[in-house]
Amino acid sequence: MTALDPSIMNRLDSLNYYTVTKKYDLAFPRLTDDVDADVVVIGGGFSGINTALELAEKGITNIVVLEGRHLGYGGTGRNGGQVMAGIGHDLNAVRKHVGPEGLETLFKIANLGAGIIRDRIARYDIDADFRQGYGYLAYNQRQIKTLKTWEEEFKSVDPDEDIELLTGSAVKTIIGSDVYAGALKHMGGGHVNSLNLLLGEAAAFVSHGGRIFENSPVISVEYGDRVTVRTNAGKVTASKLLWACDSFLNKLEPSIYGKTVNTFAFQLATEPLPEETILRISPIRGAYSDIRPVIDYFRVTNENRLLYGSATRLYDYIPQDLAAWNRALMLKTFPYLKDVKVELAWGGPMACSANLFPQIGTLDGRPNAFYVQGYSGFGVTPSHIVCKVLAEGMSEGSARYDLMSSIPHVSILGRDVARAGITSAAKTWHQLSGYFNGRR
Repeated sequence: MTALDPSIMNRLDSLNYYTVTKKYDLAFPRLTDDVDADVVVIGGGFSGINTALELAEKGITNIVVLEGRHLGYGGTGRNGGQVMAGIGHDLNAVRKHVGPEGLETLFKIANLGAGIIRDRIARYDIDADFRQGYGYLAYNQRQIKTLKTWEEEFKSVDPDEDIELLTGSAVKTIIGSDVYAGALKHMGGGHVNSLNLLLGEAAAFVSHGGRIFENSPVISVEYGDRVTVRTNAGKVTASKLLWACDSFLNKLEPSIYGKTVNTFAFQLATEPLPEETILRISPIRGAYSDIRPVIDYFRVTNENRLLYGSATRLYDYIPQDLAAWNRALMLKTFPYLKDVKVELAWGGPMACSANLFPQIGTLDGRPNAFYVQGYSGFGVTPSHIVCKVLAEGMSEGSARYDLMSSIPHVSILGRDVARAGITSAAKTWHQLSGYFNGRR
């Protein structure tokens, strides 16, 4: 298998919830000319658009974004829409690289995401169905102990937020399922229509004078004091470059391509459900995830659908029937939905780093060539945090950027020829480690 096999995308690239609920009729031209810019961004997902918008808000507006397909084609338009705390899977994974003070800084940064999203929606009047209310879910007492630690940590950062650990019968006040022993309610989190959020952010970027070109896949990059990015019909010459392709880098820049490996996540959307069923599922009309190493995650939507998603636990594979595979998981959580129809099912790749922490930095020897990748399945909220820090590094510089970019990025040998074996072994280890960190 080479890079991202087109046959895989053909199986996953179907109508999904975000496609059918798109509210912004945005379309951008194909690049057919030679243009100059201060910054050229490759990738039209959250990473590319967020960084471009952050830079534009700083007054750097001569920016060109190149997207090979259409905005949100990648993970931005295929995810769960969860707005949750955190950056990576476990900040302790980078403790040895950043030290105690650095870890404290990262923890504070990790809790900024929901606020950034709320502020941006308000500033630009983005219609993205944002709703507050999140539940982190525990199956057993060991996980409840972990949630108790999280409760204390979250409250230390944001003491005025409605955050409460629930156990016993109180769990039912936020989630209508019998399988959970505990739940951490966090009303600062929530959920969002991620594609509409992206499109609203893209419109905001254009309002600052930025330019976007869709259907403009990059075929080559020439580095130097000025970077030249070529498509099959035009080119962009710029002072700075940002690689923001994540799962869809496809070997275009080998020096960072080998630092992540793709695995896959899958979601479904039910038919619209009666209001009483929605309130039984979610009295707070919120979003949820358990805290296992490989999570189930779900939320209700403004149209009264249930979105439910997960990934394979141990062996890495793509189910033949995505709807049936996810429906079986949904019914373990909500058996009373056995007669509910599944109307949409889809999936997509996730670029995972070795430490499951996002990667930002510059290419070796190329201080004007930046990159961001490796969200490892947690991209909606972290991308808004990471790209704010990245924009600081691309403009005036900052201690936060220096900290995040200092974390080493390990190359993953054989990521193409042995992808399934690598990801299956990693999932097995990730599951075993969950017993030692209170996640199993």
